[in-house]
Amino acid sequence: QLHSDVDKGDGKVKYVLSGEGATSIFTIDENTGDIHATKRLDREAQAYYTLQAQAIDRITNLPVEPRSEFVVKVQDINDNEPKFLDGPYLAGVPEMSPLGTMVVQVAATDADDPTYGNSARVVYSIIHGQPYFSVEPKTVVLKIALPNMDRETKDQYVLVIQAKDMVGQMGGLSGTTSVTVTLTDVNDNPPRFAHKSYQYTVLESLPVQSVVARIKAADADIGSNAEMDYRIMDGDGPGMFNITTDKDTQEGVIILQKPLDFETRSGFALRIEATNRNIDSNFLSLGPFSDITSVKVAVADVNEPPIFSTPLSKLNVSEDARVGTSIGRVSAHDPDNSNSGIRYSIDRNTDLERFFNVDALSGIISTAKSLDREANSVHNLTILAIESLDPNQIGKGITLITVLDVNDNAPVFAIDYETLLCENSMPGQVIQTISAVDKDEPLDGHRFNFALDATVAGNLNFTLRDNKDNTASILTKRGGFRRREQAVYRLPVLITDNGKPALSSTNTLSVRVCDCDSDGVALSCGAVAYTATGLSTGALLAILGCIITLLVMVLLIVTMRRRRKQPLILEEERDIRENIVRYDDEGGGEEDTEAFDMVTLRNLNIIRDPAARRDVTPDTPTFYQYTSASRPSYKSLPDNVVFREFIWERLKDADVDPTAPPYDSLQTYAFEGSGSVAESLSSLESLSTDSDQNYDYLSNWGPRFKKLADLYGNSDSVFS
Repeated sequence: QLHSDVDKGDGKVKYVLSGEGATSIFTIDENTGDIHATKRLDREAQAYYTLQAQAIDRITNLPVEPRSEFVVKVQDINDNEPKFLDGPYLAGVPEMSPLGTMVVQVAATDADDPTYGNSARVVYSIIHGQPYFSVEPKTVVLKIALPNMDRETKDQYVLVIQAKDMVGQMGGLSGTTSVTVTLTDVNDNPPRFAHKSYQYTVLESLPVQSVVARIKAADADIGSNAEMDYRIMDGDGPGMFNITTDKDTQEGVIILQKPLDFETRSGFALRIEATNRNIDSNFLSLGPFSDITSVKVAVADVNEPPIFSTPLSKLNVSEDARVGTSIGRVSAHDPDNSNSGIRYSIDRNTDLERFFNVDALSGIISTAKSLDREANSVHNLTILAIESLDPNQIGKGITLITVLDVNDNAPVFAIDYETLLCENSMPGQVIQTISAVDKDEPLDGHRFNFALDATVAGNLNFTLRDNKDNTASILTKRGGFRRREQAVYRLPVLITDNGKPALSSTNTLSVRVCDCDSDGVALSCGAVAYTATGLSTGALLAILGCIITLLVMVLLIVTMRRRRKQPLILEEERDIRENIVRYDDEGGGEEDTEAFDMVTLRNLNIIRDPAARRDVTPDTPTFYQYTSASRPSYKSLPDNVVFREFIWERLKDADVDPTAPPYDSLQTYAFEGSGSVAESLSSLESLSTDSDQNYDYLSNWGPRFKKLADLYGNSDSVFS
């Protein structure tokens, strides 16, 4: 309550309140100065309000005392429960942790005033999760309450923690949260095989590097704590098997390292050890962290194909060996206890030309055709060995047959030589160096001898010098060679090899005489052209003229035959005037007036529709000035004017025709003039395909016009 000393209680003083919450939260009695709260206050929303009060004259509204300021403090009560703002919580702790190991620290907040009473004093307790965990009432640290908690027994715990204010006393408010505690794994479980002995059976045909078996030692741990290594401690057949760890399943994979043979060994015994890869020294007392088991592998017999005693055989044969010559022998046997008989054959895909045969029983290989080392020096044969008891069992062996060389090819020039000889060459000049090649390959290499053939050994033009290095030089014996005398010289050269017996061949070297410059570079070679004699220049010109004339005539004939007549006006539809209809029906002429009514022919202009016909004179300017308003008929005009007007009309039609070609053209019109009483009956004066002229009256003219009536009377005809 506010009161002013000036207030005498006579009602002249009025109290006014302003500031935070004035009129909305707080009100003042303007007569007595009593201040009231109109709403419930929340300290957590606002703890203090600053207000100003003043006493003023009720009549003049002037202050009777200075403005006074005061603070309203909201007194706290316990109206807020503790809250875990970070909950719910997730925590992890290693299994087998000792007693009192810290798990997680939690905290709750209370919005009440911590400085006033016990409204914000909170204590903590576990209401679900005992006896495994405990919580410090003040530090709010969650700890393990039982030792040796095993993840493999139970790996997760859900705790409920309560926070209560008023120091946990009766009437206090409380809040809860959950804490999920997961026990993390440690390597506290050693690996153990489910059985002390394992038995497996495999076929002896199992390929090398194949999986023989998979074994696994169980480990209750997970992750890296369950990783383990396997090894073969000892066993039969060293190096026969190997074991590795499958990183995904942690299984021991036994792999075959060498081929199995039931006939040699029918079973193997192995001792295998599994050991944890990551051992925790804190739990060695729970060990040992390894286990041993025995594995027996039994080998099952299968029917195997024959095996060659030598998988790769190498044989030699001379290329001049006769057909049927024995080259060598292959041998195979049945590795099974049945010891079946063997039959041999050649895989013809490796001997398509059938150069060789093999004896089915003995395995002796012989020639079936003549051999040529130069064509094929090595033959790679696949020999098949087939069991007699089971033909499906087929063994394969490789036989390489090398064809040995004999001297059966004579040496020849290494290349086709082009020898040029300058006319100014001097005696003793080397004009060409030659060499030879031989398809044969003697063991001690080639040695060729060169000489001129006996037929030219004494020639006076050239000589040959053997260089003793499988080459020879061709030299001139004289100078003064002339193309006019002889343009080309043929020089036979005899080449002999060192084979036994020695073979030789004669090769011809062509020497062309050339005109050369001072540096010896050939300018022109071959025979000199001579001027033809016996015909005069005039005769040659006449012959040439005749040839040209004949060519021109041939070209003209070909051009005329290929020439095609093109229409002057290109229209999408043909004009009626271009269609000539032939019929063998003769009329009686103009004097025959009995077959039809002449009056109809004389009045055709009455039937026609000028607005729809193109062959009727259009309303266009003409060269002839008419005196009457209506255009006269053609027969009323002079002949020269008739033709002039006709041509003028056709010119106008061509000018406005959109289908006319855009170039100058000549158009011919067959106009009969006005001499006939019946005027023109020619179809050349008819319209093109766009005409709508009615020709039905032709059917009334008698039998002589029946053909025209059939052609023109039907609107669907070709002339409609």
